[in-house]
This record gives sequence, C-alpha cells and structure tokens, in this order.
Amino acid sequence: MGARWVLHLDMDAFFAASEQLTRPTLRERPVLVGGLGPRAVVAGASYQARVFGARSAMPMGQARRLCPHAVVLPARFTLYKELSSRVMSVLAEASPVLEPVSIDEAFLEPPALAGASAAEVERFCARLRADVRAATGLPASVGAGSGKQLAKIASELAKPDGLLVVAPDQEREVLGPLPVRSLWGVGPVAEAGLHKLGVRTIGELAAMDLREVHGLLGTAIGTELHRLARGVDDRPVAPRGAAKQVSAETTFDTDLTAMAAVHDAVARMTEAAHRRLVASGRAARTVTVKVRSADFTTSSRSETAGLASTDLGALTTVAQRLARSAVPEGGVRLIGVSLAGLTDDPPPALFEPAAGAAPEPVEVPEPDQPEEQPIADRPWGPGDDVTHPDHGHGWVQGAGHGRVTVRFETRSTGPGRARTFAADDPELTRADPLASLA
Repeated sequence: MGARWVLHLDMDAFFAASEQLTRPTLRERPVLVGGLGPRAVVAGASYQARVFGARSAMPMGQARRLCPHAVVLPARFTLYKELSSRVMSVLAEASPVLEPVSIDEAFLEPPALAGASAAEVERFCARLRADVRAATGLPASVGAGSGKQLAKIASELAKPDGLLVVAPDQEREVLGPLPVRSLWGVGPVAEAGLHKLGVRTIGELAAMDLREVHGLLGTAIGTELHRLARGVDDRPVAPRGAAKQVSAETTFDTDLTAMAAVHDAVARMTEAAHRRLVASGRAARTVTVKVRSADFTTSSRSETAGLASTDLGALTTVAQRLARSAVPEGGVRLIGVSLAGLTDDPPPALFEPAAGAAPEPVEVPEPDQPEEQPIADRPWGPGDDVTHPDHGHGWVQGAGHGRVTVRFETRSTGPGRARTFAADDPELTRADPLASLA
C-alpha cells in the first residue's frame, strides 16, 4: 500500500486578516478583533499585533496594553462566514474527503494523493493555497503528513502563509524536538505529570516504555498519546456529524442585578440560539440556562419536553422560568441559553408553561451596555459598516461629540479617504458588511 497523505489547511489570523482584506488602510497594521467592554476578549489578532504578545482569547484590556497602537474592531461574522464558505468550496473541489474543523480550518485526504511522493504532495498543496487565495484574497497555511496529528502540526509550523510537507522519513525529526503539549490530548495536567518524569518533548515521550506511560496517563489515553508521539495516526478524515445543540451566551460589562434585566437577556440569548435552530432545520426538546455570578460561580438549569418545538415564545418562556431558579444572590456576570435534544422532523407540539405562570416584564437594556442594543438603534461605533450616496461604502473609524469619521474603502479600492460627518447626517446609513468585499 502506498503512503497515506492527510492535509490540514488553516487560514492565517482569519478574523483579523478578513478585516485587513476589506479595509485596506489596515493592511500591515496591528488589528485586534473583539469587544470593547471591560470584560471583552480578543477573538482574533493580526500577526502585526501578535509581535507585541497579543493573541486570541486574551482579555482585550491586556491585549491593548501590550499593543496600544492596535486598531480594535468588532467581529463581523457575516463577513467571516461568507469567506469561510468560499474556502470550503475550494477544498471540496480539491478533495471529496473533507473534514471541516472550524470556520477557518479543515482536514483533507485527497484520493489522488494516495501513494504520491512528497514532491507531488507539495505541488498539490501549493495549488490548493493558490486557489484559496484566488477565491478569497486571503493567505492560508497547509501542512501534510501521514495522519491528522502530523498534518495539523505541520500547518502550525508553516505559519504564517506557508507550506510544510512531512515525508515519512522526516516524521521523527519533525516531531521529536516539539514540546509534549503539541500533541492532541496533552493538557496542563498531563503535561505537568510528564514534566515530573523529565519528559518535555514528543521524542522523549515516544522513547518511554509503554507500561510507564500507562501508569501515568492510563491505558486508553496513554496508548493513544504514545502512538501519536511515534507518528502512528490512523484516524480517518470524515465529515463531522450534525451539532448536538445550538447555543448563545454573553458576558456583561456590568453585572445584572435586576431580575427584569436577566429575563430580557435570557430572551435575547434564546432568540439568538433559536435563529441557529431554525437555520439547521431542526427542533429542540431541551432548554438549558447557564448563569455565572459575579464571583465566577456557575449554575445551570434544564428542562426537557416530551416533544420538540421551534416556537420561540414557548422556548423563551421555559428559559426565563429556568433563569429564576438559576440566578444566585448578587450580580449576574454571564448568561447562556442552549437548545438540545434536536430532532430533524419538528412536530407542532410546544413546551407548556407552568400553570398560572405570568409573562415576565421586559425592560430596555441599560445605556451602559451598548453591545446589547439592536445595531439599528445604537449610536455609530468604531468598525460599523456604512454607505453614503456620494462616497460609497466605508467603515467608522471614530465617533463621538455628535460627529462620526468614516473611511471610505473596500477590498478593491485600496486605502480610502476619511471624511467626518454629523452623527445624524441622513445620507450616512448602515450597510451590509459583505459590501466591503467588492
């Protein structure tokens, strides 16, 4: 049997790169994508920002201290989903065996590469990267190896905007010096245990006696990690099954202390999860509400009905009822709602509210939580997409004191001019983020 080749393609700094693509003024500048509130986290960081230590999942405040000159923008998921769809279309054409991992990465196992030489694989990967750039304008890194683990590691080593093919006779050389944390399944606990034994690299783990690995990590996990450390990975590349739940959650800039505000937030989270439910063509039997208090204590409550529902009002009623018993003393820092027990053929039955239950009052979000206001109702904010009848599509660079400064540009225009308007100028209207791809 010829050599097996698995490929892993990963878009480089996808969210930030998408912003730089469609807002040319930001190209080569440090960009942070995420919220602006005191509890916001970084959803994406450009490589220019990473040089200063900023990275994804870091508190935004910390990232801004590390890189104070970075441009901070809110996430535009409509744009990212469109670009992701284009990437996945290219990959599907290149290989019928495709396993998307997230919005910006996927595994492939092209049948055409079965038994191919490393040189042939490299040419295939080079064409794949070129096709992705042609379809999106964005860079991607690709790794190739005999299994998913090796392909994933290779693409990480190839970043940014690179390509690495690990031939079978190079596996030990590539894997050996890497830290054990590079392996799937090695978390902080396993890493600490291995470090106590003096095992810090993948090569050192591969050289361990299997019985010693079993004693430290258990038979099942120990065997799997020992195999991966030696480059043995026969896990198939296959499409992922449908999600088992849909959910939405938010962390508030200011703790919620009024039950009416909690119910309002629960309604918004249920509506967001419901949109994903309807888009998937399924219905839900189980509603779960998660609440995190000001002291980071997390509690959750669930309710399961006999039949599934897609009725937003009924699902919201259940979620609000669950929230009443989940909310702790003191403030609420985070609220999440998930819909599970999903079925593909939704019947008309609904959740039934508790006997005698009355609708809960709903209040307008407090002014100090602008991120929760409907986008059409809130003031202009940095990163908003706008359009003007004379100047075309642009984005807000800054706003305040009754003025708004807009940079008019799209992907194809090159860096555009900035102009300042009155914030209530009727000719300045909100625009579809996808227009920035033009």
